[in-house]
Amino acid sequence: MKLNLFTVLLVSTTSTLSAFSVSRPFRASSTALHVASAPQKTKAPVFDEVCETTGVTLKRFMSEVAMLNPDITELTVLFGAIETACKAISNLVKRSQLPSSETLGYQGEVNVQGEDQKKLDVITNDLLKRALRFTGRLGVLASEEEDVPVDLSGANKGVLIDEGERYVAVFDPLDGSSNVDAGIPTGTIIGIYEHDENCAIDPDCVGEDCTEQEAQCLANTLQPGTNLVAAAYCLYSSSTFLVLTLGSGTYGFTLDENLGEFVLSHPDIKIPEESSIISFNEANTPNWDKPLQETVAKWKAGKGKSGKKFSSRYIGSMVGDVHRTLLYGGVFGYPGDKKNPNGKLRLLYEGAPMSFIVEQAGGLSTTGKERVMEISPEVVHQRVPVIMGSKNDVQEVIDAYAAAQ
Repeated sequence: MKLNLFTVLLVSTTSTLSAFSVSRPFRASSTALHVASAPQKTKAPVFDEVCETTGVTLKRFMSEVAMLNPDITELTVLFGAIETACKAISNLVKRSQLPSSETLGYQGEVNVQGEDQKKLDVITNDLLKRALRFTGRLGVLASEEEDVPVDLSGANKGVLIDEGERYVAVFDPLDGSSNVDAGIPTGTIIGIYEHDENCAIDPDCVGEDCTEQEAQCLANTLQPGTNLVAAAYCLYSSSTFLVLTLGSGTYGFTLDENLGEFVLSHPDIKIPEESSIISFNEANTPNWDKPLQETVAKWKAGKGKSGKKFSSRYIGSMVGDVHRTLLYGGVFGYPGDKKNPNGKLRLLYEGAPMSFIVEQAGGLSTTGKERVMEISPEVVHQRVPVIMGSKNDVQEVIDAYAAAQ
């Protein structure tokens, strides 16, 4: 490999490139969502092209981030755990249909959502919990498969907050697990928040006093997407992909199984501003809100603002649909309807992290009436309508809702 195939530029704070936003990103009005520049507080590594041999690995990428931004060094440890967990889950998914596999079938239990848990749901949830716990950088997590936020400080202990940097993780361990049997792509979604530095447990507290203090610390999971420090998803498909954002663009890595490393394959992903693809469960169309019905009908007839006639591409697995939307453009949505007015996707560990990734790629994410990233969850498993994707197309949906009010 020639040296000029791979260049790392250490960007100064006066660079025209966006900086990683460790603090809360921007706010916008509910009728016009525009992606604003994040505060220039940290520096970003820039890889000017994809290396054709061993490549820029995720480890190398994160080490450059840590070198330029010592204050977020602990994030590299968390992403090391996420990387390992995604490799392990990828192997479990690929082997899940073998007759000898112990991941076949249902666990015989129902999760807090009222959904039957597959063995693979439970196994991947435990795997990801352990991987994150043993980083020592995580205080609390919330998962689709857990009834309540989980304290990772140890058995029979209250929430323990050290003086060092601590984070809160929220995740869906295996999105689309019901599709595994059919070989349809599945994924893992993860969001990372900063732990509230004011969250502390009095070592001398007893009884209900301790319980109340722990509850306040566990409430760290109930943060809006604007507080996200980082978000990522892993897609288990023809290849295993890991896509992440640290608040300065969206980057995609592909697992090279010969090397056992995630290699940078999609540097600084930019979603097309407009497209001609919709990704909805159109069987629910009669139950959608009128503004969305009318907008989708115009798109399918070629009478929308772009004048393009839209086609439909729907996998039924959020990670797979969003990944395709990021690369090719379009609009993915699971809107509210008469049966499920708040939609079916969970705000905390599906809607917000995926919205962060899409927005950092130049797209938009809305419920139709408000920006998904700005909604503060009231409960861990709160659901939210989601419409995300290409900027101009999603803005058309936002304008239709605004005009209907």
